[in-house]
Amino acid sequence: MKAELKNYRQSPRKVRLVADAIRGKKVSEALALLDFVPRRASLPIKKLLASALANLPAGRQAPLEDLIVKSVEVNAGPTLYRRRPRSRGMANPIRKRTSRVKIVLAVK
Repeated sequence: MKAELKNYRQSPRKVRLVADAIRGKKVSEALALLDFVPRRASLPIKKLLASALANLPAGRQAPLEDLIVKSVEVNAGPTLYRRRPRSRGMANPIRKRTSRVKIVLAVK
């Protein structure tokens, strides 16, 4: 009952704000909460949560009320390095960060 999202193009710091909101909640409550979180990361995390639900083993279909979000882990993925031109021939680095999100569900 796991799902993982790799190379999501948003910084982990911003994604963790959404992940912290659903950690430890019931799955039905987390899905409802993600509809109203005003952050860009809420839709990909909602899709990831639905994917984790779809990954339940066929023989162990638990009711939705019994499932909880056991853990949500947000780590840094690979960083894309770009350059920003500056005056007098200089360049400043731009780091475009990515995230890896891992969701684990458990039966209460």
